[in-house]
Amino acid sequence: MSAPVAAIDCGTNSIRLLIARRDEASGTVIDLERRLEMVRLGLGVDRTGRFDPVAVERTLEAARRFRALIEHHGVATQDVRFVATSATRDASNRDLFIEGIHEILGIVPEVISGQEEAALSFRGAVSTVADLPAGPRLVVDIGGGSTELVLGEVTPTHRISLDMGSVRLTERHLVTDPPTAAEIDAAIAEIDAQLDRACAEVPLDQAASLVGVAGTVTTVTAVAAGIQDYRPDVTHGAVMTLDEVRGICRTLLAETRAERSLRKVIHPGRVDVIGAGALIWSRIVNRVSEAGTITSARTSEHDILDGIALDLLDRVP
Repeated sequence: MSAPVAAIDCGTNSIRLLIARRDEASGTVIDLERRLEMVRLGLGVDRTGRFDPVAVERTLEAARRFRALIEHHGVATQDVRFVATSATRDASNRDLFIEGIHEILGIVPEVISGQEEAALSFRGAVSTVADLPAGPRLVVDIGGGSTELVLGEVTPTHRISLDMGSVRLTERHLVTDPPTAAEIDAAIAEIDAQLDRACAEVPLDQAASLVGVAGTVTTVTAVAAGIQDYRPDVTHGAVMTLDEVRGICRTLLAETRAERSLRKVIHPGRVDVIGAGALIWSRIVNRVSEAGTITSARTSEHDILDGIALDLLDRVP
């Protein structure tokens, strides 16, 4: 067995930890811990350009709990990587957060670019989804503050990071419960403008398959599966027709937060923003459908977090 590594992904809505090691004989990656906490670090950042100190403290408390797990598994400090994405890129007072993480974990968080985020998401997603058709894969990662589209077969050939995500779009447009038609129209206009830019850089018509990752996509898939308790073994690798995706997305967008909260499969930390995430996913699905011959989407439970861990495992003896 290789030495264990610890990957941490801190986005706009959640912070996640993966502790893993590789079986050298088989090459299989073995999860030792996989944890998620909804901390909403990016609360209000789109409006103020700054972190809320209360949100920072929530995130630091989660990091302290992660530190205990890292120590329990004996992960060396040099084998821990902490990646921060959209919200941290946007916050002018990010040093408050970065210094806090350094004090807790003894490492400096990496505030990575959207381009690197896209590449890591691609590696994590395509490494674990079986039976994808030959040809380029389009991987879509919808986060709280940004959305990445990455095209490639083994490695990315085209990628873009867009400043739209479930938290950002909710705070900007979908403020009524449930959102009004005017709010939805405004959100669609922003999403479509962003996708116009994406389509100019990422040739969607070349994609042979569509893979969606991260909380919005996995939640939509879980709702479609009709399960009561969230089960990654059900959602990972699941296939949905594009029409099924659009139907579930319409339903989630139209529901009130109280109605969504009755769906126990939706994490409480996603109840208020899943409508916006679903709207983004449905508009992307529309573009993919218009661009080529893809009629279904695959869901992957593995994403940027797994990409970080795989990069770490490539380095350790």
